[in-house]
Amino acid sequence: MNSRLPKRHSRAGSDRRRAAAGSTDALPPCLASEWLGDDRLFTPLGHEPGYDYPLLVWLPGSPEASRRKKPFDLGRVMPRVSLRNFVALQPGIGPHDSPSMGLDEAVWRSIARVGDRIAIHPDRIFLVGQGTGGSDAFRMACRHPREFAGVISLGGLFPLNESLFAQLADVRRLPMLYCCRRSSVIEQAAHTDRTLRLFHAAGAALAMRIYPGSNDLSKAVLADVNRWVMDEVCGTPAAIHSLSAS
Repeated sequence: MNSRLPKRHSRAGSDRRRAAAGSTDALPPCLASEWLGDDRLFTPLGHEPGYDYPLLVWLPGSPEASRRKKPFDLGRVMPRVSLRNFVALQPGIGPHDSPSMGLDEAVWRSIARVGDRIAIHPDRIFLVGQGTGGSDAFRMACRHPREFAGVISLGGLFPLNESLFAQLADVRRLPMLYCCRRSSVIEQAAHTDRTLRLFHAAGAALAMRIYPGSNDLSKAVLADVNRWVMDEVCGTPAAIHSLSAS
């Protein structure tokens, strides 16, 4: 793993961090997130200091491009995924950051920051993006395939014309999930066809799930995010079958 990612922390270190930060057990789900610098952090209920948690790094993308009426709210999204399975992070760009600061740098900084506070498993860091954030998640994961355990796009198209398979051997080992609306598949039929052909030709793993409705963050979608990630974390036969059949 790259040195930019957090190392495992001892039980004593986790105990000290918990004592300093306090437990989130008493918080209602909609308040179970907090600011960590410029980032938004979700701490699982019943936090176990001796456990190295999987980390979900959320990239919500542009509200305008995604046609969202409300801003992305990590504290409301994560309870629909799981209250207890993951630590979650939404990287932020601070007021003192330069406009040229890239997404990759913001993500590395945010992961390191949360790793200083909560024990994170360095081999269980997943990128999850919504809309344009899903496309960003595909980009970053393919540029740094050894740094992530998997990538999920909720409605964000795979960037086909950006030569993202340069590290093909590592990309082939990177699990990817694309959750999309039925209407989008129909509207973007040519793009979907090209994407599936590309992954098939490259021998890369892409699981695709199609949903009715118009909400990328529906209960059904977020429940599948939880199941898919936990299948990857636990190495269940269901996950292996899903990837091999993609």
